[in-house]
Amino acid sequence: MKKIVVLLLIASAFSCKNTQSAASKDNSDPTKYLNSISEKDLKKMLYVVASDEMQGRETGSPGQKKAGLYMIEQYKKSGVSFPKGAKDYYQHIPASFLNARRNENLPDSENIWAYIEGSEKPNEVLVISAHYDHVGVKGEDIYNGADDDGSGTVAVIEMAKAFAKAKKQGHGPKRSILFLHVTGEEHGLHGSRYYSENPLFPLANTIADINIDMIGRRDVEHTKTNNYVYVIGADRLSSDLHNAVVSQNEKYTKVDLDFKFNDPKDPNHFYERSDHYNFAKHGIPSVFFFNGVHEDYHGKDDNPEKIEYDALTKRTKLAFVVAWDLANRENRPVVDKK
Repeated sequence: MKKIVVLLLIASAFSCKNTQSAASKDNSDPTKYLNSISEKDLKKMLYVVASDEMQGRETGSPGQKKAGLYMIEQYKKSGVSFPKGAKDYYQHIPASFLNARRNENLPDSENIWAYIEGSEKPNEVLVISAHYDHVGVKGEDIYNGADDDGSGTVAVIEMAKAFAKAKKQGHGPKRSILFLHVTGEEHGLHGSRYYSENPLFPLANTIADINIDMIGRRDVEHTKTNNYVYVIGADRLSSDLHNAVVSQNEKYTKVDLDFKFNDPKDPNHFYERSDHYNFAKHGIPSVFFFNGVHEDYHGKDDNPEKIEYDALTKRTKLAFVVAWDLANRENRPVVDKK
């Protein structure tokens, strides 16, 4: 009998140890998965998303829908499914919504979403967003929008691939992550507004939005280096979010963080001009990564061959390590500002 009791105690202790280990997986170091983010893969995807074949990805156009199918194909290859509670990779948006504020005769369109469920706090959701529409065709010219926002589009897909790899190896994010590609940005942030008004997951459970819009080029303020990125909005609602951006960059990516456009008095008002704003206005901490305006902004020559792929890769890695921190930290970012 004594021998049986001892064996039971040993088995019980072993079981508890395994359970504890599973519940507190060490996700403190993202380096392995950070290094899986590939310049080659970003370039390969961007040459497809921003190709003439996609006809400038105008909202609701056949070209945009074709780009969407390619994006979904990449998620499937990485083993990243559509979100829990959704029927597929699409959040359909009716033309009536897209044309309600000013009628531009836009057809029905759709946001595209993918999802990795958290291992410990699945009901808390981090959103990583980018718009995948652009301005279409004007006359005989196709406006490919490689930087705006093909760069953000492929960055989000590549980040999802890295998180999926981590999950397969037992280091999945502790919180859930929604990878959200929004439509209608060029016509007034319509896709992100639709999601914020029709969220799949409660906004109260949405811990932050990381928005990526134009990270593949450099602007006139940085002619001598592309090792920078503008950081907009991180400290508007949450000191925690700002500190996460700064600390993760110092640890892993060492990009020069430029806060020039974060000034509330900045005449460009970039804070209000990209999709993070539709999260921020609901009190959700949000950060916008941006390379600034260049000579091909909304021009016909914003093409894949002009992208600086080393810069695109490094900025994608920065967004990834910030996402990793937010998804795995003990507490969600505190909203301590209004």
